[in-house]
Amino acid sequence: MEGHPMAKGSTADLQRRLEGGDVLILDGAIGTELQHRGVPMDHAAWCAIANKTHQETVLKLHQDYIRAGADIITTNTFSSARHSLEGAGLGDQVQDINARAVALAEEARDSAPDDRPVYIAGSLSHFGTLGESPGVRVPPLPELKENYIEQANLLAEAGVDFLLLEMIRDIERGPVIMEAAMATGLPVWIGFSSRVEEDGRIMVPSEYVIDRNLTFVQVLDSVMAIGGSLVAVMHSEVDETLPILAQASERWHGPLGAYPHSGWWARPDWRFDKVISPEAYLVEAKKWVQAGVQVVGGCCGVGPQHIEALRQGLPDQIPARRAQ
Repeated sequence: MEGHPMAKGSTADLQRRLEGGDVLILDGAIGTELQHRGVPMDHAAWCAIANKTHQETVLKLHQDYIRAGADIITTNTFSSARHSLEGAGLGDQVQDINARAVALAEEARDSAPDDRPVYIAGSLSHFGTLGESPGVRVPPLPELKENYIEQANLLAEAGVDFLLLEMIRDIERGPVIMEAAMATGLPVWIGFSSRVEEDGRIMVPSEYVIDRNLTFVQVLDSVMAIGGSLVAVMHSEVDETLPILAQASERWHGPLGAYPHSGWWARPDWRFDKVISPEAYLVEAKKWVQAGVQVVGGCCGVGPQHIEALRQGLPDQIPARRAQ
């Protein structure tokens, strides 16, 4: 029996559900899961080239996340800003690669055999801006701003429901990407990466940052002073997510999200050694929801099986104290 076309979730409906205290399931990793499925990663543009070379794999990944129960799927545009694509010799294809990423997400949503609404997040990130790519030029801030304005507008024009800023960890570049995203008029969710030191301080990960003494609070405050609709802890260690969320909730009283990683990075590939099991991931995710987190998914190393466990095991609503 043929399924019904997937309902297109509206931005207004998504906001209503957040205000109502619904728990929403975000998808898991995009780049590392594409790598896991055999897509080669590029040193400069990482997973972005898949929108050109492995479109069927990108489409299938989105479909698998929807089938696993994701309410939100993320475009494969984490590393599709001009500065990353230029490093891969694809600077003349910025528009096509970003538009194709959104089209693939839309096709996955529209063809899935279910009638529940699914929302599309347009991903932008700090990738390629902090010197983590040997030999790849890091743009100066004015150029970087233009690149983010370009990408944010491309994603908005292509039809994403909101913009998702990922791996934000810098007080100079964070506000730049935030201003570019906010100018589109779409809701903007922000994913911050942090770590917990042995003395309990919550800091920005030290690799590839200019200021190695930068605290999570400093970055959070610098970005959220501009605006934003949701704060998420992402690309952080699973077992450190709860204390980072606790600090975030002291500074931010709107909706919260959590999507940490599991495994480790050996550029340009992700290592899947000792990735947390779906069952153990669900145990941790229940703690986040109990603390008021409304959007739960996964980052690097977390795949469709983890998302399926979240869909089956998490409650539909957060505790009333945060939903009010």
